[in-house]
Amino acid sequence: MRYTIIPVTSYQQNCTLLVCEQTHKAALVDPGGDLDVLLEEVEKQKVELESILLTHGHMDHIGGVAELSTQLNLPIIGPHQDDDFWIQSLPEQCRMFGFPRCESFTPSRWLIDGDSVKVGNENLQVIHCPGHTPGHVVYFSATDRLTIVGDVLFKGSIGRTDFPRGDYQTLIDSIQLKLWPLGGDIAFIPGHGPMSTFGEEMRSNPFVGMR
Repeated sequence: MRYTIIPVTSYQQNCTLLVCEQTHKAALVDPGGDLDVLLEEVEKQKVELESILLTHGHMDHIGGVAELSTQLNLPIIGPHQDDDFWIQSLPEQCRMFGFPRCESFTPSRWLIDGDSVKVGNENLQVIHCPGHTPGHVVYFSATDRLTIVGDVLFKGSIGRTDFPRGDYQTLIDSIQLKLWPLGGDIAFIPGHGPMSTFGEEMRSNPFVGMR
């Protein structure tokens, strides 16, 4: 599976284009905005978008979803239904934070822990990782030893837990009990900033390092 990280919006949120190299089918993970930039990359790579995947319901990750889904008739997959209150409050989020106006939506499919999602012939395992938001999910490719973790984990840091229904200890448990067991060799794409590996974060992350 091939991936391309495309930072979008003033929040420089990492949208990821996932491509099955056998079928040239693709998915966009967390298309927060700047749809012209995203679609230009899709065209450049000559792939066919078949779905939108979401990690959680914050505006910088879902701001472009309704428009993109309507424009290309794409199914919206994820996150866990516990984030529905965030998705339905999207217009209010945008007003509060001066974000471009966005419409709320209802995903085509909610996800739960242990589900799987297909991108072409590639299979992604769904891991429910609450804490940053209650319905946050992570996508894991066992074949590629790759995860897309949204705002659960960053290089040298973790997601904020001071938003409604965020919880610090729940987030720590999600990382240490659900992500670390996947293995230190796992690379991850965070919602913001550079990639890292679970092993590097186990050694050096001040919030969740294994002491």
